[in-house]
Parts: sequence; structure tokens; C-alpha cells
Amino acid sequence: MRKDYNLEKRKYVIGGFFFLIVVIYLVRLFVLQVCDTTYKINADTNAFLQKIIYPSRGLIYDRNDSLVVLNQPAYDVMLIPRDVQPFDTIDFCNTLQITRSDFDARMADMKDPHKNPNYSSYTQQVFMAHLSAQDYGRLQEKLYRFPGFFIQKRILRQYNYNCAANILGDVREVNGNDIEKDNYYKPGDYTGDLGIEKSYEKYLRGEKGVEILIRDAYGKIKGKYNNGRNDKAPVAGKDLKLSIDMRLQRYGEQLMQHKIGAIVAIEPATGEILALVTSPTYDPNLLIGKQRGTNYRDLVNNRFRPLFNRAIMGAYPPGSTFKTTQALILRQEGIVSLSTMFPCYHGYINGHLKVGCHGHASPIALKQALQTSCNAYFCWGFFYMMGKRSKYKSTSDAFEVWKKHLVSMGYGYKLGVDLPGESRGFIPNSAFYDKTYGKGSWVGNTIISVAIGQGEILATPLQIANLGATIANRGYYITPHVVKEIKGGKLPANLLQRHQPTIEKRYYYDVIDGMRMSVLGGTCHGADFADVQVCGKTGTAQNPHGRDHSAFMGFAPMNVPKIAICVYVENAGFGATYGVPIGSLMMEKYLKGSISSARKGLESRMMNANTITMTSSGSKRK
Repeated sequence: MRKDYNLEKRKYVIGGFFFLIVVIYLVRLFVLQVCDTTYKINADTNAFLQKIIYPSRGLIYDRNDSLVVLNQPAYDVMLIPRDVQPFDTIDFCNTLQITRSDFDARMADMKDPHKNPNYSSYTQQVFMAHLSAQDYGRLQEKLYRFPGFFIQKRILRQYNYNCAANILGDVREVNGNDIEKDNYYKPGDYTGDLGIEKSYEKYLRGEKGVEILIRDAYGKIKGKYNNGRNDKAPVAGKDLKLSIDMRLQRYGEQLMQHKIGAIVAIEPATGEILALVTSPTYDPNLLIGKQRGTNYRDLVNNRFRPLFNRAIMGAYPPGSTFKTTQALILRQEGIVSLSTMFPCYHGYINGHLKVGCHGHASPIALKQALQTSCNAYFCWGFFYMMGKRSKYKSTSDAFEVWKKHLVSMGYGYKLGVDLPGESRGFIPNSAFYDKTYGKGSWVGNTIISVAIGQGEILATPLQIANLGATIANRGYYITPHVVKEIKGGKLPANLLQRHQPTIEKRYYYDVIDGMRMSVLGGTCHGADFADVQVCGKTGTAQNPHGRDHSAFMGFAPMNVPKIAICVYVENAGFGATYGVPIGSLMMEKYLKGSISSARKGLESRMMNANTITMTSSGSKRK
């Protein structure tokens, strides 16, 4: 009899098919019983309640050990939906002083997958956050009447100072993105938002504890599992010590009230930020408790943008404060010597191009150019570097050298401050101008305004203050930072990094002499105060949208620098009008502890001046 091979093959196919089905079932059973913990979790949830114990958040102190941020207890109403049994809803609402419609809306929002994507009837859910002390007391007495509900103790922040909000940040409830990025968080948890609360979140938050409670068949709590031996105690977050001097910070905010702008003060030798003022600002206590959401919306909608940290996020034309960088580059590249003089006939005139300037002696040398803030000197120096006196093959090559020096001084890129949202400013490169004007179609005169901190040049107040610290240090800077110490921990290594610009140390002395001359008898003469040698440089930055911006960059004392500073006041006119006096008062306050009686009038004028209401008017760069 002839063998049917097709039938033989079919037998193996059918057998293989059944074998595959058996394997699939076995794998699925293995996954369900061994790998998938869902059923185990659900079973455990029936028998146990794992109650999270939240740790104390790390405290925050200023550089003088004054307590800045502390904790206060807060209470949230929690529930496990599957454990909720019929109860007197009206009594519950009256106890919490909410309406029935509010109750229904909260329950609906909790189950809405768009608003609460991590909802599960087996896990703890937040019904109401931030109970008042009165509501907590009333609910605690009646809690036995509302099965499935319980109270979770949490920690809220409390601020001892109504200033430094943009440095400190705040704490908010986590969202879906937070939970997805970090499995530490569960729905209803809190995380740092803005400021150091955000950038140092992992240090401040600590480690959660857990208390395991036993349920009976009816879901009632019968006591601790295993007498608490499986409980885990929470670990408090690490305390932070800021480099900020809160007295100086508060003083700076008082000087900047009714103004738009920023102040940054740095200790040159360490890179520690002494004050970081942004204006307008807000009281950090606004972002605590039940009204946080409403207050946050009001701040977001405020047309003066108080949540925008101008000190590190604002990118401004640096104006004449930038001339110090040009002096350093021109000396380093051998374009000028101390005896090199350029003409200034009320400005830079080269062919059909003219850049205006104010009256002073002409021709003029480098130190005197810094003293009088001469536009023409630095325009001529830039022109020669890009062309006739350049040792480079082309304007493009010379410009890249110019930019390289600026980047080494901390311009054009983020400095790496330990706060979120820092801007990099902007320093263009050759490719930018090739695209704008065409390759080989631009020369020094085409972009001459960059020589005096205008044109496309943008810098943050932090970068300008850091330049002051670099000059004060005679050629180096430490990454600026606002946290001085992590109690029981170490600062990130990058915050202690020393940066060496491409300029030789000897050329910084020339710039320092010019800045000191500016205070003694130049555009910064208003910065001087008794017994302290102040060095400074004004800046009046043109603003195409209105009145010029007033800026100042300086440091003191000259030979043993303790503070470097930048003041930037939007739409306030000449640098000497607001930038210089505010910067001088800040330095005197820090170095001497108080303002001399002879300067109390100046202090009062600065505190009471309102530059927000000023109308637009034309004014020259200075």
C-alpha cells in the first residue's frame, strides 16, 4: 500500500499547532502567577493598608544661618474607592464645608482618566488637599462614619521672608509627567517647582516611610502588621545653606520696587551669589495652600511677568558694560597698547558710517576710553581687528577669534547656575552674518555696533555680574551658584569649577584702572562711597521699543574684592541714573551693613522712583 505523505505532513502540522497552544497557555499562566504582581497587589490590598509616611522636607537657611524656609503640617483627605461604603454624604459635605455638587465634581475628576491617568479603585486617591486646622478637627471626630476615607498628614512649606521667591521656588502637586519620569512619585505627592525647590528636589524631598496596617474581612483596620516590624521610617530631606544674604536680597528688592529689571551680586573668590533680584517679584507665601492655584494663575496672567526670573532668564543688550570685554580682547590680540589713541569727534566716523558719542577729550587712550565710556575708541579697535591690523586672513576668521574670547569669559552659553531656566544670551558667529549678509559680504563696519554691546549681542544680568567677578579676580571665575552647602552631602562638582578665560592676567589690571578712573571722575562717579575703592562701568543700552535701559557693572573693594555686581533697569535711561546708584547702595549695604546718613537721600530716591510709568524717549548710549 502506497504511503500518503501529505497526510503524514498534516499530522505534524496539527500536532505542532496544539503544542503551540499549550506553550502559549503555560507562558501566560507563568506570567500571571509569577511575573504579574497585579493580582498579588489586589489580594494584599484586601488584607493590608500600606499607609505612606511623608518625610520632613529639608530646611533652607541663608549664608548667615537665618532660617528661610521651614515646614508646617498639612492634612489631605484620602480615600480608597473600593473601600468606600454607603455613608451620609450630606454630613460629610457639611463637615468639610463643601456643597454636594462640589463633592460630585471631585469624585468625577478623580475617576477621569484625562485628569487622573493613574486612577485605580485599589489605590489611595486624594479627595481634598490642604485641610484647614478647623476642618481637620471636625473630620477627625467623625471619620469613623465615612468608611474608605482617611486623613494623610503632609508637609507644606512656610517662608520666613516675603522675598527671594524666584530663588526659592515653591512646591506643587505632581502631574502625570512627573510620575512617568520618576517612580518615586505617586498621585497626590508633591514636588519642587521653580527655583532651588526644583533644582535640589532630590536632596530636599527625603525618602518616604510606610506603615502597614491589617484589615479584617470588612475592610476595617485592626492594627499594625507584624507589630510594625515591617514598617519603614521616613528619612528627612537634607537641609540647604544658601549663599544668599537675605538682608541684602530684601534690600535689593526694596530698591527695585516699581521698576522692571534685575540685580545680581556675586562673591568673586567663590562664585557664591549674594543676591539675585528680579523685579517685579512676588511673595512666596502666595503659592502655599488652597489658594495656590488661583494665585499662580494671577501671577501667570500678570502683564509684568513676576514669575519670569529676569536675573538669569532675561537676555538684554549689555551696552557699555561690554566695553570692558573689548578692552581685554584688543589688548590680548595686540590691536592696541596703552598708548594707542583714537579720535572721537562726538562719535565714530568712518566713511558714511557714524556712531554717536558724548563730549570728552579727543584723541583718547584705552583707560580714558573706559573712564568716559567712549563709543568711538572701541568701534575703531573692533574695526582694525576685523580688518587692517588683523593678523587673520579674513574678517570671518578674526570674528571667530573675537567670539572665542567672549565665550571664554562666560558669554553666549549658560554659565551653569544651579537654578532652572537660565538663558544662554546670544553671541553671533561668522555663519550667522554669512547667512544675513552673504558670505564675504560683511566687514567690521557692517556689524560695528557689537563693539559697544549693541546689535545682536545679548547677555543676562548673571553673565554681566560674572564678568565683574572675573575682572575682580584678575582673570578667572567660579561657576555662579546660590547653594553654599548641602548638610550631610556634597555640592555638585561643576558648581566649584574654576574657569580661566583666554585673556592674560596682566591685561585685567589695565581694565581695573579704567574702571576705577570711571568712578573717580567718569561716568560712574556716583558709585563712590567713603573708605571703599569702588570700580565700575556704566551701560546705557539702546532699546528699539522705548526708553533706553540703565545698567551698571562693578566690584569693590578694588584690591580685595568682596562683591561684584550687575544692575539692569529696563526703560530707565542712562546707566548713571539708576544702575550706578542702586549698584553703589547694594555694595555699601553689603560691605558696611548700613547706608551712611549722607546717602540716605539717594537711598530714598531710588526706593521711591517708579520707572514703570516712564514714557519712551530717545537718549544716547553711554
